[in-house]
Amino acid sequence: MCAQLLSTQPYKGTRDFYPDDMRLRNWFFGKIRNSLELAAFEEYNGPMLESLEMYIAKSGEEIANEQTYNFTDRGGRRLAVRPEMTPTVARLVAGKIGELNFPLKWFSIPNLYRYERPQRGRLREHWQVNVDIFGCDGFEADLEVISTAVMLLKGFDADESMFKVHINNRRFFNDVIAAIAGTDAEGSRKVSKVVDRKNKVTREAYEKDMAELGIDGDKIAKIDALYTMSVQEAAALCPESRGACELLELFSALKNAGLDKYCVFDFGIIRGLDYYTGTVFEVFDEAPENNRAMFGGGRYDNLVGLFVKNTNITGVGFGFGDVTLENFLVTHKLIPDIYNQGTKVLVTRFEDVPYEKYIALTDKLRSLGVVSSMYIGVKKFGKQIDYAVKGHYSHVAIMGASELEANTVKLKNLSTREEVTVSLDELDGYFAN
Repeated sequence: MCAQLLSTQPYKGTRDFYPDDMRLRNWFFGKIRNSLELAAFEEYNGPMLESLEMYIAKSGEEIANEQTYNFTDRGGRRLAVRPEMTPTVARLVAGKIGELNFPLKWFSIPNLYRYERPQRGRLREHWQVNVDIFGCDGFEADLEVISTAVMLLKGFDADESMFKVHINNRRFFNDVIAAIAGTDAEGSRKVSKVVDRKNKVTREAYEKDMAELGIDGDKIAKIDALYTMSVQEAAALCPESRGACELLELFSALKNAGLDKYCVFDFGIIRGLDYYTGTVFEVFDEAPENNRAMFGGGRYDNLVGLFVKNTNITGVGFGFGDVTLENFLVTHKLIPDIYNQGTKVLVTRFEDVPYEKYIALTDKLRSLGVVSSMYIGVKKFGKQIDYAVKGHYSHVAIMGASELEANTVKLKNLSTREEVTVSLDELDGYFAN
């Protein structure tokens, strides 16, 4: 016997999923999967382990090493447990680039691992819905991806009062910063890092970081003014910018599609990853108690080029985690009673009825498409009823010696307490009603 018992707690930043937890997860992932398939997105997946070099090429060695679970295998290969799915999907597209039918509409729901400090909405292991479109250069793909994000939340009965999609454009951001601050591309990139964390630090720290990049008070004030502008006002500052044209085209399309009530222009949306090149967006929970970015995404035009030379396959997509989705659904009371839905029958047992008769009854119920289980073990009838109630069964089937002789079964509805006697030959009629 061990001198010290092992802990029952999962590894820090990960979770256990008991059956009730899995019921909730399967419910919301099932709704998401059905919605995406209805919109003609196709599901893909990839391996849990990928080359660490892939994440270094995308995010830089420091980030890749610090934020991934990585190791060297017995063959000397540097591997990482996948922290995200975008590099994997870019690799998959590159791997069969000559065989695929573009534009692609793909999705996945993998589990991901990141070595970071656990906090509300962010754990070391989580499941993430990834939605991507490859091979469409125009605003149509951006519109499709944003409308899909809105569709998924509406599928849970969320409305425009509960969430907003905040939209910007990285090309436009770079052009405006260059015009205001006189920076080059690298200077704009550095400013974007400061703006991206603006709401996570004090105003004093924000201004200090900007000053270190040569952005004085007057220039900061001009940048601040952009945060309250409409997309039309902001675009007018750099009318020759390709990003400005893309923003105006996208917002016009959103209005024509009736989606503008869900969307706002927000110059402060950057998306910290450098691979974003055009449209970027984040979806915010509007509830005061959970007012935060839930998920986001954008256009990344160069990732497939990490794997194939001289290619120009553009991509746009988003990803959101199960933790933030569950927080959103709980906050807005959008989770129905998923534990007492549908028919579920417990076949109770008596010692004076042969065991095989209960097996046959359970098999018959299942052949009719009725979720059912025979009680396992020998306990008093009252205990079996308690088990059925705690197990969220809708009915119990009662077949004692007298029912067996009459070729019948009693069916008790546990919610209404109604009890009926049904011929075994007519069970399909009862459950069809």
